[in-house]
Amino acid sequence: MTVYNDIDRIISTLSVENISDARKEILKPLVDFIQLKVNTKQDIRINFICTHNSRRSHLSQIWAQTMAHYFNIKNVFCYSGGTEATALFPVVAQTLENSGFKINKIAETDNPIYSIKYSDNSHPVIGFSKKLDSDFNPKALFAAVMTCSQADNGCPFIAGAEKRIPVTFEDPKAFDNTPQQIEKYEERSLQIATELFYVFSQIAK
Repeated sequence: MTVYNDIDRIISTLSVENISDARKEILKPLVDFIQLKVNTKQDIRINFICTHNSRRSHLSQIWAQTMAHYFNIKNVFCYSGGTEATALFPVVAQTLENSGFKINKIAETDNPIYSIKYSDNSHPVIGFSKKLDSDFNPKALFAAVMTCSQADNGCPFIAGAEKRIPVTFEDPKAFDNTPQQIEKYEERSLQIATELFYVFSQIAK
């Protein structure tokens, strides 16, 4: 399925050979969850959860929704949430924009709301920080993908989750206000994109 040209160019450069066998084992439960839903013709709901719902969980939500579209896997609905709500970190929006996503800020508050599009005819991802049990997120029949170890350790029970899958990433926040900030956010975004490309490429339709 078509995505914006700049996103398509980035996807064409992703190399799953860079994913270690150990990391593929970590990703396998997510592959299995999606495959089971495809096989049984059920909606696929994935809630990516981090502590603040400001960086890794948003990157994961947006790239997962993009990859589902790219591989033409239907009825995939990706969400994100935190153990607390803060705000989508502006460098995340900038990183995605640099990758070819079309981003519009549709509400300017302490917790801004963004429309994030990966193709002209797809529904935008609505990006803002929210708690994992927000009314914006599913209440049941979803996979809870824990994208940071702090949330994974601090939140042993996710109400309504059909499956809990730890897929943790290093936090680019460590490089905030340093000369490497943009580079490190892009690096993390590309890692997440590569791993989610791998996940969705494994799905037999």
